Amino acid sequence: MARRAIIGHFHRAMSGQFRRNGKIWVRVLADFPITGKPTEVRMGRGKGNPTGWVARVSTGQILFEMDGVSLSNARQVATLAAHKPSSSTKFVQWS
Repeated sequence: MARRAIIGHFHRAMSGQFRRNGKIWVRVLADFPITGKPTEVRMGRGKGNPTGWVARVSTGQILFEMDGVSLSNARQVATLAAHKPSSSTKFVQWS
């Protein structure tokens, strides 16, 4: 959801400039399946079907990188995306 919020904001706010110059790298990949069996199914007969995917995010891991975007727009988008996950996030600027 954070990725969708970032891209949606950039397309609304600065569509032409972002499409020409901006880049976003998503550093987290949802690669761990969550399985579940339907309700009222008897025990056995293996594991259930995948119902969704999650990403394991460790402390200090960079989630997104942005390039070709002004610092004020990047901060605004990072604040918007920080509300999506249920953990605290921090904005880091590379020099």
